[in-house]
Amino acid sequence: MLRICVDMDEVMADTLAEHIRRYNHTFDEEVTPEDLAGKGLWEITPAERQLELRAFLDAEDFFEDLALMPGAQEVLKDLSERFEIFIATQAMTVPNSLGPKYRWLQRHFPFIPPTHYVFCGNKSILRADYLIDDLPRNLLRFEGQGILYTAPHNLTATGFVRVDNWQEVAEYFAALPG
Repeated sequence: MLRICVDMDEVMADTLAEHIRRYNHTFDEEVTPEDLAGKGLWEITPAERQLELRAFLDAEDFFEDLALMPGAQEVLKDLSERFEIFIATQAMTVPNSLGPKYRWLQRHFPFIPPTHYVFCGNKSILRADYLIDDLPRNLLRFEGQGILYTAPHNLTATGFVRVDNWQEVAEYFAALPG
């Protein structure tokens, strides 16, 4: 059975929307995902706001109630019937996220067992056939087939198999044997 690793943030969970929401609320701004074309929120944030931008991620409640990326549940449920699915998230970069991410996955993806959660710091350790991720650097270190999930910060990245949404993920895997 083929194995697919799936990133959580910006692939399954809309982390960016929550980060922007907190940023806009705190600084009385009106940043939108369109403002980030080709760059991350960190790149457009003034230096004096960087510590607070990081503090949003470190908050105990940040990862608890993130919105789902449209179609993620349905497509992953279907894929889990033909493929071995692992969730691979760089939770070690935000240690406070471990519990909230675990609970979020349990609530929204009960068909993926906790034994298939990989909380890591460096995704080069993953051994799978496919990795769906929004960060090009993670795909460059991955030994299997990387699939770049489109997000505002990676719009200018080239040289990757790219999917724009979960419907395209479903279409990509439709012709492959499980």
